Amino acid sequence: MNDLHRLLVTLTLAFGVTLSATASAAAGTLSLKSNAALVVDQDTGESLFAKNADVVMPIASLTKLMTALVVTDARLPMDEMLEISNDDVDREKHTTSRLPVGTRLSRGEMMLLALMASENRAAMCLSRAYPGGRKAFLAKMNEKARSLGMSKTYFADSAGLSSLTVSTARDLLRLVSAADAQEQVRRDTVQPEATLRVKKQMLTFVNTNRMVRNNRDWDIELQKTGFTNEAGRCLVMRATTLNRNITMVFLNSFGTLTRFADAGRVRKHLERQGKAKPARPATEAANVNKTAS
Repeated sequence: MNDLHRLLVTLTLAFGVTLSATASAAAGTLSLKSNAALVVDQDTGESLFAKNADVVMPIASLTKLMTALVVTDARLPMDEMLEISNDDVDREKHTTSRLPVGTRLSRGEMMLLALMASENRAAMCLSRAYPGGRKAFLAKMNEKARSLGMSKTYFADSAGLSSLTVSTARDLLRLVSAADAQEQVRRDTVQPEATLRVKKQMLTFVNTNRMVRNNRDWDIELQKTGFTNEAGRCLVMRATTLNRNITMVFLNSFGTLTRFADAGRVRKHLERQGKAKPARPATEAANVNKTAS
C-alpha cells in the first residue's frame, strides 16, 4: 500500500462517516442505520439507496468472498487435505477459533467454514496453501480486485482481520456479483450449518448470518457477514423479496442486529412504495430456476 493510500485509509477511519452522509434522492423516505450502504435492484441496475457508498473503510470478513474467488479461480483440488498450522493463528486481534492447530480438513471444507462460519484460521490456511504461499495469494487477491474494477479496494490479508484491508460499498457490489457467478461460493455462503470431524470430535458449525437460519421474508442467494472493532458489523447479501432481486451492502453498523434490521427496512420500504413486482408465471420461474441451478 503506498503512502497516499495509507493516508486515505487513515482519513476515512477518522472522518469517513461524515464525508457523504446524505442518502440518494432515490431513497425517498428510506432511512438506514448502517454508516455506509448501497441497495441495488439486480434486474434493472437501479440504485434504490446509497449512503457513503464510495467511502473507503475496513470490511472485516467480507474479505473472505475474495479469498474464495481466488481459490476457485486457481482450480485447486477441493479434496486435497490441508492442515491448520501456527502460521494460521490470529496474532493481530487474538480472535478465537474452533480449529486447533493440527486440524486436518479438505480445501473444500476449509472454504465452507471460511464462508459459512467465518472461520479465520480456515481462511488463513487457504492462503498459506496457495501455490507460492500467502504472499502470492494476497497479490492475486489485489490483482482480482483490479480486474473487477474495485479501484478503491486493498487486501492486506485473507481473513479480513487487518484494518488495512479496505473497500467501499460500491466496490463490494462488484465483488458480490463476481462471487454470485461461482456456484460453490454461493452454496457455501448460504448453508445453514455443517458438522465436521475436527481431530477426534464431531463439531457443528452454524452460519454467521441469522437470516439464513431463521428468515421467511428473503430468499437468500449469497451472503457474507463481517465484524471487527474498526469495521463495525458488515453484511453483503443478494436475495429476493417481494419478487424483487436485490443486492445490499451494509458497512460499519453498530449493534448486533442493525445490519439485519436494515435489510428489513429495505423490504418494508419496497412494500410501502408498492414496489413489489408481480410474481412470475410458474412455468417461467421454473425455467429460470433450472437455468440457475
